[in-house]
Amino acid sequence: MQIDGAVALVTGGAKGLGRAIAGHLQGLGATVVVADRDHAALDALPAELSGKCIDVTRPEEARSLVAAIVEEHGRIDVLINNAGVIFSEPLVNIMNPNGIMHDYGRFRDSLTLNLDSVFIMTSAAVEQMIMRRTRGVIVNISSISACGNEGQTAYSAAKAGVNAMTVTWSKELGRWGIRCNAVAPGFIGTESTRGALNEAHIRHIQENTPLRRLGAADEVAQAVAAVIGNDFINGVILDVNGGLTI
Repeated sequence: MQIDGAVALVTGGAKGLGRAIAGHLQGLGATVVVADRDHAALDALPAELSGKCIDVTRPEEARSLVAAIVEEHGRIDVLINNAGVIFSEPLVNIMNPNGIMHDYGRFRDSLTLNLDSVFIMTSAAVEQMIMRRTRGVIVNISSISACGNEGQTAYSAAKAGVNAMTVTWSKELGRWGIRCNAVAPGFIGTESTRGALNEAHIRHIQENTPLRRLGAADEVAQAVAAVIGNDFINGVILDVNGGLTI
């Protein structure tokens, strides 16, 4: 797909990794709509990016947003499912005074935001793509944690689910010319990563990454653009992790 002139929706795109992706696509000539629930971050977006406040876990809001984009721009070509929150909690924590086992409510909350939202947003976008015979592209932002990361039961399960849906949809949607891929970042030097990990953990990750550093958000954005631009990439989980395995 030619990115220049494409209409793209980036969820969770007002800051961090999503903001880098949105800015990169806009710089390549795309019309970019940013969906986020952070009002302040949306207000801080540059004028070239259109910001919309939305809860990506609510199907009616997803359908309404996509319909509005189609009404304004005539179509939606690209959906980037980036919205999500890094969530860390082990299955067993004997030091937790409130109970040693992982809280089920927090488990469900993590899956709702990191997995259900991908299904909800993709359903809304694909419906419009098929109705308008748009040969669109879905890019899901997964994670190295999809392989199973100690201390991230819920987050790892959610991202593994994202990978499975990505491959399944690539097989189902290809007949309509719609491609679906995922980009799976390793540890990226964003605010959310540094907020979730202490400095000792970050040093450990850097020491065990063959490139000896955290990734940059722009490097993930470049990978997203690459899978959008190549019309024969479909059903791929593209690792962007500096060679790290966990």
